[in-house]
Amino acid sequence: MAAPSKATVVLKTVKKIAVQFSPFESNVRSTREFLAMVGSEKARATNMNCEVITTVKHDKSEPVVDITYVDGEKLLMKGAKLTSREMLSAFQSRCAAKDPQAKAAPKK
Repeated sequence: MAAPSKATVVLKTVKKIAVQFSPFESNVRSTREFLAMVGSEKARATNMNCEVITTVKHDKSEPVVDITYVDGEKLLMKGAKLTSREMLSAFQSRCAAKDPQAKAAPKK
């Protein structure tokens, strides 16, 4: 299960990521790929206080990624209808909007 892109995942603005999926369903690939990206050592090193919680279910429920940001805002992604690239894009755009240093960096 390789990540679809070499994008850098920064968890600085994230408090908690909760991932739930049933591993034997056919629609969980994108959710598992997203979990691999945010759960990697490199990503986790960007915020050691960010909790990444995985719940493996066996009830044929749809895959869900629930992200809680430091400011209390939540992002809920239902992975059955999204690709891992779409999930990562939505996640990174929300993180970039919340990070004041990311906004200041492009100005050179």
